Amino acid sequence: MRQRSLAQRPNAQRPNYGAGLGSLVWLVLVGVPLYVLLISTLRTTSNYSTQGPLSFPSQLTLGNYLSAFDNGFGQDFLNTLIVTAGVVGIVLLAVPPLAYAIVRARGRTISLVFRVFLLGLAVPAQAVIVPMFYVISQAGLYDHLIGVILPTAAFSMPVCTLVLTGAMRDITPDLYEAMAIDGASPWRVFRQLVLPLSKGGLSSVVVFSALQAWNGFLFPLILTQSDSTKVITLGLYNFQTEHGVDVPGLLSAVVLSMLPIFVVYLFARRALVQGLMGVGGK
Repeated sequence: MRQRSLAQRPNAQRPNYGAGLGSLVWLVLVGVPLYVLLISTLRTTSNYSTQGPLSFPSQLTLGNYLSAFDNGFGQDFLNTLIVTAGVVGIVLLAVPPLAYAIVRARGRTISLVFRVFLLGLAVPAQAVIVPMFYVISQAGLYDHLIGVILPTAAFSMPVCTLVLTGAMRDITPDLYEAMAIDGASPWRVFRQLVLPLSKGGLSSVVVFSALQAWNGFLFPLILTQSDSTKVITLGLYNFQTEHGVDVPGLLSAVVLSMLPIFVVYLFARRALVQGLMGVGGK
């Protein structure tokens, strides 16, 4: 009787073996690299060379993390933190007012500015690195962190403007009219209405610009040269010598460099998804 009732139900769930197999394959593809990454940081270089990356070491050690700081990882980490904070600060100061003007203004000038920003999406950094190097050098910013912060922030603004503009367009016109009836100035509307309702877009902007700065490689490579201005992406070369590559030490530095962005994503993931869903407006 019970089997008959289950067979008569049209929406009775059946085991999906294909989905289960696909999930298992996906778990292996993701889990094995993570296992190799994490377990390699807890083994010595000689153990890694003799037993290979997949074997479990007989003795675990944290010496690779300590040696990473001996190779200058602390200074590189601090420089990367300064660059990231500077890029995020510039983006948060420039992009929200620009996105608000694009959404609320109806003039041709604002529309032209928005199109110019969108044009920046099609220009890769590699195409302008030579004139960028010339401008930074003539401005006296070569081999300074500010010389990395400014172009990184400039290349982050087009995407950030697009994301935040989409988030602000989701604010209904009735709310603007209610604020206008109360006699609110444009600055008050921007501060008390637009910014609080655009938290998702702002979180997306912060995470995206922070990722661009934290993982930046081309601008630090071309626009800096001394060890005092080296960032994490360039500091990883310290683990490569004429005798080979210290793979456990290198992977330890990679894990340490991943932690800040991972923590930021944990706290901002919900707002990040909501902000990306708002791209394009209604």
